[in-house]
Amino acid sequence: MKRSVYDDDHEAFRDSAREFLRREVIPHVDDHARNHELGRDLWLAAGKQGLLGLEIPERFGGAEAGDWRFNAVLVEELAAVNLALASCLSIHFDVVAGYLVGLTTDEQKARWLPGIASGEKVAAIAMTEPSGGSDLAALRTTAVRGDGGWVINGSKTFITNGYSADLVLVAARTTTGAGARGISLFVVEGGTPGFSRGRRLDKVGMPESDTAELVFEDVAVPEENLVGQLDQGFRHMMVNLPRERIGAAVSNLAHARAVLDETLVYVKDRQAFGQPVGSFQHNKFLLADLVTRAEVTQAYVDQCVAAHADDDLTAVEAAKAKWWTADVQGQILDACLQLHGGYGYMNEYRVARAWKDARVTRIWAGSNEIMKEIIGRDLGL
Repeated sequence: MKRSVYDDDHEAFRDSAREFLRREVIPHVDDHARNHELGRDLWLAAGKQGLLGLEIPERFGGAEAGDWRFNAVLVEELAAVNLALASCLSIHFDVVAGYLVGLTTDEQKARWLPGIASGEKVAAIAMTEPSGGSDLAALRTTAVRGDGGWVINGSKTFITNGYSADLVLVAARTTTGAGARGISLFVVEGGTPGFSRGRRLDKVGMPESDTAELVFEDVAVPEENLVGQLDQGFRHMMVNLPRERIGAAVSNLAHARAVLDETLVYVKDRQAFGQPVGSFQHNKFLLADLVTRAEVTQAYVDQCVAAHADDDLTAVEAAKAKWWTADVQGQILDACLQLHGGYGYMNEYRVARAWKDARVTRIWAGSNEIMKEIIGRDLGL
């Protein structure tokens, strides 16, 4: 079915993004996996190409596209290469940039946004803690008023871009005993005394992503590094989380569809018992199911993309898109691996790497169980 969410300008941007990836990224994907990071050259090249400042105002070095659908197009193309690429870059240009564009003063924008747009400052967001998981209201990292600013203590984990980030948006408790109402957001910059990185986390998949633990020991930040309103950080996060979740949904589906397309080629070429493996009735029916599942899911995701571009996407709709696409992604990739037979279990085959990479999507950006809780509450249950 022809998609209608994107127009000619979006498709021209897609072509440009694909050419950038073909030239600057795809030749180096094995190096990224081996080095457990994307490398500064990629960030700077993406910044030079104008990919990292899609919604950053022009006066701060961005493109000021004024249309979130361009972000979605870029996420699709990144995820078609690999999931880690989409995760690392979208956290930077979509999630963190979204917070900073929407919540900061002009002085703060002038300090932080040009570096994000150029790729000179890699950005991360630090919400999750070792003891809290998806329960953001229970975070223990604290920010206490100090001399001319705030002193942050605590730790975060599972932080995408954590090892290389120059600028981290940190959620910390500023009022004790206030629950969700006592959380604020701060920017902590690399090199600040007391801010350190733990080990690069040894994950099942996505070796290209430098996921890390972050530690804050008496980290002093100035008052000017408070982002948004004091004690309103949880509200800011709740407003922005639908963006992260629809971005995840876009990435989940694009990642699965890319591998599914490659599998369709594989089953036409691979022979068993004198005929292509795709021609066996079971495999034919399975692939018909997978393609239908992907296309029906795409229709809903595209509607969510259009709604978010119009600032009309609800948290419940984003939750539906996030958990459903994560499940569909897992179903598609598991079946694609099976269709490859023993070769599908070999790391040299992309389907094996994609299968491992995708498992985390049912956990991050709020676990699928949390997404269903959000939907259930909306049903009055």
